Amino acid sequence: MTPRTGLRQLLALLACTAGIAGCSHAPLETSGPATIAENAPQSEAARVADILSRMSVERKVAQLIQPQINSFTAEDMKRYRFGSYLNGGNGGPYGDEFAPADRWLALADEMWAASTAPLPDGEPVIPAIWGTDAVHGHTNVPGATIFPHNIGLGATRDADLVRRIGAATGAEIQATGIDWNFSPTIAVAQDDRWGRTYESYSEDPAIVAPLGAALVEGLQGRKGDPNRLGAGHVIATAKHFFGDGGTDQGVDQGEVTGDIEALKAIHAAPYPAAIAAGVETIMASFNSINGEKMHGNKSLLTDVLRGELGFDGLVVGDWNGHGQVAGCTNTDCPQSLLAGLDIYMVPDDWKGLLETTVAQVKDGTIPMARLDEAVTRILRVKMRAGLLGDMVQPSKRPNAGDYALLGSADHRAIAREAVAKSQVLLKNNGILPLKKGANILVAGSAADDIAQASGGWTLTW
Repeated sequence: MTPRTGLRQLLALLACTAGIAGCSHAPLETSGPATIAENAPQSEAARVADILSRMSVERKVAQLIQPQINSFTAEDMKRYRFGSYLNGGNGGPYGDEFAPADRWLALADEMWAASTAPLPDGEPVIPAIWGTDAVHGHTNVPGATIFPHNIGLGATRDADLVRRIGAATGAEIQATGIDWNFSPTIAVAQDDRWGRTYESYSEDPAIVAPLGAALVEGLQGRKGDPNRLGAGHVIATAKHFFGDGGTDQGVDQGEVTGDIEALKAIHAAPYPAAIAAGVETIMASFNSINGEKMHGNKSLLTDVLRGELGFDGLVVGDWNGHGQVAGCTNTDCPQSLLAGLDIYMVPDDWKGLLETTVAQVKDGTIPMARLDEAVTRILRVKMRAGLLGDMVQPSKRPNAGDYALLGSADHRAIAREAVAKSQVLLKNNGILPLKKGANILVAGSAADDIAQASGGWTLTW
């Protein structure tokens, strides 16, 4: 048995242990990267091809550009037609990071109208999609339900609970008009000094895999469900591919070193389960693998993720992650697209990157075939999410404007259940239990701070 064959069988087994509907114990073999014709109904493939055929180079490149809401206007959207946009951890509508829910929905409508305004010469209009980091509930929005972070949910070992958390989060996201969640994080943290260890379910990939897959199913709906990506559901993202929890000395965005097959057996292991659950997007990691930044690593982003694991969704970058690739800047990085990235997350330098990338397509630095491949993947995800059919503005969609969903009694009951099930009892016969009547001093900036106790991604980064 070759190392690669052994890894595939291990990953396939982990995918099946996640309880994914339709998963079998067939070997995870593939003859190469998936194509639209092989993995989609012909009607879907034909429709995507028709849209693509009527797009200019400028509009195609714009689908690859993802700025943040605080760095562009609706007029910019109408002019350039970005494929997607995001709010950062400290960003909110109209410059207010604590904006109420109705302002989030108002901005979603405004950007949707700008992205769907008629274009000349019969060019197709394609709605932009909004991505957010709702990593433990829709917690960028005041009043939303806060769930335990992944490190707590990992202690529950309860995939059904995590699936229900995903569904509750999806409904709350949909209430504010947002389409896409950058979650779940399926990192396999190996060094607790990593500052984002709380985003990892476990150091054991066999625990991470089923819980990550369950959150995908909760957010998107189960494969085969007619309501998948419909009412109450949003696009999910498995992140960060891969090795984010395995950096040397726990350094964030750092270096992961070792035998590649051994690294894959730990850090790539949760991805087959997420893919089997139908995750539509995967986010590339900031870190390097044996000296090569993931945002420029074709052998992993294309050969492994597409070829070995059979992923046919889109790959989105992380915050200016492409700018960390050798020879790149935030405004100039054909290397990432050529390696397999489909969307550049470029929060502020979007105009420079758009102009540079258009020029590189026109001078042949970026082959048209690679540009078309990336745009096809983006259009396919939008189509699967129902955004290219009868185009409906966000405020007219299911659950939109139903702000009673935010922090609803039902959702808080799920959160309380998660808190109860994630309680961990520490045993130390020398200290615990505390001596009755003892005076205990709790000191420091987090001693009496609900925000810090709630962890990152709670209203602010």
